[in-house]
Amino acid sequence: MVITNNTTLPEESELNVQELNLSSAALRAGSFHLGKQCEQANNEFMLCRQELDDPRACLAEGRAVTSCALDFFRKVKKSCHEEFTQYATCLDKSSGTMAFSHCRKTQGVFDKCIKDNFDWDRPSYGYFSRAKIVKSAREAPKKEEKVSYPDA
Repeated sequence: MVITNNTTLPEESELNVQELNLSSAALRAGSFHLGKQCEQANNEFMLCRQELDDPRACLAEGRAVTSCALDFFRKVKKSCHEEFTQYATCLDKSSGTMAFSHCRKTQGVFDKCIKDNFDWDRPSYGYFSRAKIVKSAREAPKKEEKVSYPDA
């Protein structure tokens, strides 16, 4: 997107949202469940970004993604804080790459807590890489007509 003198930028108040102040290990520990629980909001945001090619038009969808993530981690903190902290600590301390393979026991304990408290299953292997058709409430953008050159 090229910015010119005619480009209007959003007000600062539109851009200020509460951020997720979490470590990489905490984000990684919650990533599978977070991705599943916030899938609709993430899909709407990514569709908006892809279709409109203008980040300013997708601020509301971006706020919805952040809000969903905040709600998710609040719920986890309220019901599975200890299990989540153990899992995140294991990811952080067990290897330099935060590999999941070293923390299967703490992952199992965390997944069980999530299942018991929220009835959420961990997404199956490869779930996020599968092709999906996303149903959106937003209207599809109008397609630009191709320029026709009848004399060519």
